[in-house]
Amino acid sequence: MRVFSASLATETNTFAPMPTGLASFRDRGYFPAGQHPDQMTFFSGPLWAARLRGKERGWTLLEGMVAGAQPSGTTTRHAYETLREELLADLRAALPVDMVLLGLHGAMVADGYDDCEGDLLQRVRAIVGPDVVIGAELDPHCHLSPAMTTHADLLIAFKEYPHTDVLERAIELVDLCAAKVEGKIRPVPAVVDCGMIVTVHTSRQPARGFVDRIQALEGHNGVLSISIAHGFSWGDVPEMGTRVLVYTDGDATAAQTLARRLADELIDMREALDVPYPRIDAALDEALAFDGGPVVLADGADNPGGGAAGDSTFILRRMIERGIVNAAIGPMWDPIAARIAFEAGVGARLPLRIGGKISPLSGEPLDLDCTVKALMPDMVMTGLANAPMQMGDSALVEANGIDIVLITLRNQAMGTDLFTQLGCDLAAKKIIVVKSSQHFYASFAKIARHVIYAGAPGAVTLDLRTLPYRKVHRPKWPLDPA
Repeated sequence: MRVFSASLATETNTFAPMPTGLASFRDRGYFPAGQHPDQMTFFSGPLWAARLRGKERGWTLLEGMVAGAQPSGTTTRHAYETLREELLADLRAALPVDMVLLGLHGAMVADGYDDCEGDLLQRVRAIVGPDVVIGAELDPHCHLSPAMTTHADLLIAFKEYPHTDVLERAIELVDLCAAKVEGKIRPVPAVVDCGMIVTVHTSRQPARGFVDRIQALEGHNGVLSISIAHGFSWGDVPEMGTRVLVYTDGDATAAQTLARRLADELIDMREALDVPYPRIDAALDEALAFDGGPVVLADGADNPGGGAAGDSTFILRRMIERGIVNAAIGPMWDPIAARIAFEAGVGARLPLRIGGKISPLSGEPLDLDCTVKALMPDMVMTGLANAPMQMGDSALVEANGIDIVLITLRNQAMGTDLFTQLGCDLAAKKIIVVKSSQHFYASFAKIARHVIYAGAPGAVTLDLRTLPYRKVHRPKWPLDPA
């Protein structure tokens, strides 16, 4: 069997201030055809799963370009078309193939393209024809469009949030695609739009039980795969929203019936899925009142994983104004401050202007007297599914009793080693502020006594009613009444 794999992925916040260009892909991870390293990267799950299965089964593996960018604002037309054409050229060079496996996101938006994944899959199908099996792995924060389900034979989204199951879902995708190539199954899809946008934290109920139930259905009574597309709230495109995708083996009626039932269950639990987000002072009050620590505050509004800059100062400013000490915050994306810290060296005490550099959504910069506590060139943080996350030259500085991690490559907090490899003792802290919406949870929940999702301002605001949507199909809860 001849198997082609490739990846083109980013998550686009159409409200975020910074465009996503080619440099954004090179920073996060760009590998030309045949040059992907011997370690899985976040959106190369299908490629990695093909390597695992291909070795066992004697497949001929043809690996195309892999490119992933940190979520940010709208992707430039030049970046999308350049990378798309490179991937398609790699595919043409690999022909003939029996199977195409793609690592996508599902919420990539470019100038002139509201549905990049649908556009890419349509072009892939035009190249390989109707008989080649096309499968793609998606992030559940995707805009599941008709073009995507029409031009792919199988789409499988991660089930976990935080996304700890990238490899497991990729292996499922590869196995089901191979079964279709061999004529063992005939996947048929059904999609139901839930008419809402919800947060599905699988770290807590009721989402945990719901995901466990849908996984128990797979592999029985002809059910091949079930994916919940949470949707990505910060993408202003027509298909934004929560959807249920079911594949059954040849039974379209059964697929539609099950998708409708699961969608109704999800709709019924929408308010229980909602995440409380106290404003900054209320969140700090709650953290200080908690008996013991550390208490983790998630600054999801400034989450680089949702397209924010990662340099907002709103929470840090209030902590300093209130005299809160024995705390840590990070990662703060500030290449200028990090470079100055490296120039000064460990032990230096100097004034630093930190954060607030990108837009009004970042707040005002803070002028602080800082002590440089640690420096690490080219720091690598442990990401989800143990994928390495490049942080660039990173520094730990202390100001007003608060440890601040400064980084040069924009990324969100995922592994606790973001702090610990710089010598920050998290167990001794009362409050730890992380620039992340939920991916921090897989690692930080192991040390946190309590977790609070803070409702700060930012490009990934949790108050969706404040966003100026123009394209989204309405009505849609909670933007509109149920």
